[in-house]
Amino acid sequence: MLKVGTSDSRKDWFVVGGYKKLPNEVGGKITTMSEDVAKEIKSLLEKYNSIQNKTLEDVINFHPKFECTHPFQDGNGRIGRLIMFRECLANNIVPFIITDDLKVFYYRGLQHWDTEKGFHADTILTIQDHYKKCLDYFKINY
Repeated sequence: MLKVGTSDSRKDWFVVGGYKKLPNEVGGKITTMSEDVAKEIKSLLEKYNSIQNKTLEDVINFHPKFECTHPFQDGNGRIGRLIMFRECLANNIVPFIITDDLKVFYYRGLQHWDTEKGFHADTILTIQDHYKKCLDYFKINY
């Protein structure tokens, strides 16, 4: 829905609503090759969906794996962040919104996920704390 009617939707190589046809990268990292995306996403979802009682840690761990797969030609970050928000709500976890002032830390956490997992998790926890302050302000229980 995000790309319908855009200039990208008129490109032969751009699949609106489907998996990418061409290789892409994120933050200078090579992502899953287009011919392997369906298999990788299926495997990622099977593992994630097998978790009975999902925690924030499960949501945080899923996200970099999704982003490294980078299944779509464009919009992967937006979709990945929406998935995290949705999964928090679906599993009674306080959600979070990555604001502009913390986005650089969020990207750094993703960039160094393989070698420094704690940075991404700590960043998400900090962002969640900011969201909790908003909930407190509006006297919304969590």
